[in-house]
Amino acid sequence: MEIIYERDSVAKKLIAKEVLADLPEWFGLPESTDEYVSKCMNYPLWVAKDGKNIMGFISLKETSHYTGEIYCMGVKKAYQRIGVGSELIRKLTTYCLGKYKLLQVKTVAEGRYCAYDQTISFYKSLGFFELEVFPSIWSEDNPCEIMIKQISQQKLV
Repeated sequence: MEIIYERDSVAKKLIAKEVLADLPEWFGLPESTDEYVSKCMNYPLWVAKDGKNIMGFISLKETSHYTGEIYCMGVKKAYQRIGVGSELIRKLTTYCLGKYKLLQVKTVAEGRYCAYDQTISFYKSLGFFELEVFPSIWSEDNPCEIMIKQISQQKLV
């Protein structure tokens, strides 16, 4: 496996589209998925590959001078639970060191859907913890949980 920083906007779009199409449990709303694919074109993006095969990707959005956000991440089902997601986050974290103090991710709150509970467990295993749940940012059926991880050893204030 190799993880590559992708610079080409069209390639970013195709990568995001291909991976998210393989993950309907997480990305099953066409309008939302189209928005993720479209916005990934404009954000830093890393792709995990096994030869020519795309395994997954991760993209970064700056939400403040202190915080980077995992804007969108996906690993194809065939490559889940073998360390691809962890390596993508490690690569992103390395990039963020010296730029941000925190890394955040938004997901559906724990206890709503099994697939998202697995996602939350994954993030917790990498040092993320719940900051807050916003019950109506997305919808009442999909309350938004923000998880954060301190990536800088400097004081947060």
